[in-house]
Order: sequence, then structure tokens, then C-alpha cells
Amino acid sequence: MKFRKRPIVIEAYQTDKAMIIPTLEGPLRAAPGDWIITGLRGEQYPCKPDIFEKTYEPVEG
Repeated sequence: MKFRKRPIVIEAYQTDKAMIIPTLEGPLRAAPGDWIITGLRGEQYPCKPDIFEKTYEPVEG
């Protein structure tokens, strides 16, 4: 079976410093340049830039 991720709009920002992000799975390290994504329930998690570019696209407005 194949699946497609549902189209949802997320908020994200790119960090310019190393930081620890408290996630639902426990603390994760974010490096400079990583994207910090806020999920549907307000949870945050880091995402590497190459994965972010393959997964997300900008939304107008």
C-alpha cells in the first residue's frame, strides 16, 4: 500500500543557533539551520533542512 501525507498548514522557523527542543518523544537537539516545526496540537520538533524542503512548500497568505 502507498500513502500520501495529508495537506496541512504548519508553522515553522529556521533556527540560527543550537538548541534543545522538548518534544512528545523527549528532548531533541536542533542545529543551526534546522527548521523548528509547530504541529497541529502545538507540539514542536526539529527538522533537517533537506527533509523540510522535500516535505513542505510555502503557502501564500
